[in-house]
Amino acid sequence: MGFRMVDPMNENDLGSASDIEALASLGEPVRRALYAFVAGSANPVSRDEVANAVDVSRQVAAYHLNRLAEDGLLEVENRRLSGKTGPGAGRPSKLYRRSDRVHEVSIPPRRYELAARILLDATREGHFDAGALIDAARRTGREIGQAGLGAALEATGYEPVTEEGETRFRNCPFHVLRDRDRDTTCGLSLALVEGMVEGSGSKTDAVLAREEGYCCVRLSPPVSQ
Repeated sequence: MGFRMVDPMNENDLGSASDIEALASLGEPVRRALYAFVAGSANPVSRDEVANAVDVSRQVAAYHLNRLAEDGLLEVENRRLSGKTGPGAGRPSKLYRRSDRVHEVSIPPRRYELAARILLDATREGHFDAGALIDAARRTGREIGQAGLGAALEATGYEPVTEEGETRFRNCPFHVLRDRDRDTTCGLSLALVEGMVEGSGSKTDAVLAREEGYCCVRLSPPVSQ
């Protein structure tokens, strides 16, 4: 789950009613545990998988998973797990994954994403030195990286996972901005991670490798555990 940018034209906006309800939905302990398991899974998961992981009945899992989907925190797809089709293939199973929908509740209201959007627009229009933006991101990364690369990546929201001999990031902390200016945002992200690597003294390289479902940056070789 991410956080939606508050309406910049409404200084009193703390987040929409649906955003507040979605956040409140996670106040229920079982529901929060179910969400955490689904969000941490690399692939969509079934009700049975979630129920077993959190140690609740399938009925309880189904109730809370459907509530999370209604609140926009999870997305649902129907698929036959056997891979078979046609008569006798069985009914499709409901599978759940974390939603890409972004939520935000800010008290008091803040406009950090608005400021970032302005910087991106200025860079794209040639009114701002893109190199200075990259240098600032790399400096920030070096500061954050002093806490250790793994800790820095987790704290920044990248959600690192080791797959196929690399460290990939299941979340882009700049998801909303990426859709506005992908090249600049990916460049910023790369510079930030490069700075973290340098600041932590890790022996790994940050590279751009765009792939659906992952951040555009990854590390090779993977971060040592």
